[in-house]
Amino acid sequence: MNKFALIGHPLGHSMSPLIHEKLFALSGMNDSSYELIDIEPEKIADSRDLLESLRGLNVTIPHKQAVIKLVDELGESALRYNSVNCINNAGGKLVGYNTDCDGFLRSAELLPIGGNVAILGCGGVGRMIAIETALHGGNITLAVIPQDFKNAQLLMAEILAKCSAACVRIVDISDLDGSFDLLINATPVGMYPKVNACAVSDKVIENSASVFDVIYNPTETLLMKKARALGKTAVGGASMLVYQAVKAHEIWYGGKFSAEDISKIITDVENAVDSMNK
Repeated sequence: MNKFALIGHPLGHSMSPLIHEKLFALSGMNDSSYELIDIEPEKIADSRDLLESLRGLNVTIPHKQAVIKLVDELGESALRYNSVNCINNAGGKLVGYNTDCDGFLRSAELLPIGGNVAILGCGGVGRMIAIETALHGGNITLAVIPQDFKNAQLLMAEILAKCSAACVRIVDISDLDGSFDLLINATPVGMYPKVNACAVSDKVIENSASVFDVIYNPTETLLMKKARALGKTAVGGASMLVYQAVKAHEIWYGGKFSAEDISKIITDVENAVDSMNK
């Protein structure tokens, strides 16, 4: 039996088993299992034996940096973000990767990330999205709340260190103005159960050609609803969640999946989220 797992704390409800079990089924890997393993922060340093007992694993908050000391090698993506969310066990050699960036890039493949991009928030996911956007030629406006200005400045410096030609500016989210090819919400505003919240004004949405929201619960945030009502393209976080898992399967055993198969899993995840909220 090939054992795979998600480690984190606290885990609570997770879509990971649903997604990974479907990907294993598509690959014909009926001898594989996927479980949730809750590891308290003070115990992660002593978890090397547990990691070695698994064929592969995913890592979530708060262990994405702590596990770096437990692996033997880091892939380029993990080095870029100093963060690991996927580990491959290659005959006892543990290699860490970051597939969050792959999840974002693949789910935003048809969106203009190389244009004028407004990114709301500068936390972990906002940092990754901002760096990937800069590396793909986007002109970035970081829109943050006042207490996050210092973090935004640190992120701006990191972006410029990684991509010296990048164009980055920082604004108060309440003062966000101008026209954007893409508006990205990397904040928790609008997440279930506070589904009636929206991080920006209607004017900002009107002046944005397309929208990407990292939130997957609800499957259609108020931001997305408003954008779609105006005839704009709006992509939700379920696709990013599924695509980062797809990348993990590609790493673990060379899994290959059709666009149709992935699209169906995204729909399955959205349906599961909607059912959970009823």
